Amino acid sequence: MKPGETPDSCPNCGAEVPPHARACPQCGSDEQTGWADEAAHDSAGIPDDEFDYDDFVKREFGGGDPRPRGVSWFWWVVAIVTLITVALWLVLGIGRVG
Repeated sequence: MKPGETPDSCPNCGAEVPPHARACPQCGSDEQTGWADEAAHDSAGIPDDEFDYDDFVKREFGGGDPRPRGVSWFWWVVAIVTLITVALWLVLGIGRVG
């Protein structure tokens, strides 16, 4: 496709593009944003029937362990101290009026 030439169908969305149009009437794509020879509406990157989820996760997230590492020991200490404080407050009756 030559520069300035309008394609028959939009490479981004596949919609029919009128002759001499400056942009796609459906998605707004134009020569600067997507009318390139490399663009094709049928290669949108949608997984096919043989999609390998484990391979996808490895490519997207670097192959590391996707599980969270857990709660830091600091927050365990804060939780235990808070529970002990509340238990003592309830048992000893600190805060009772009267």
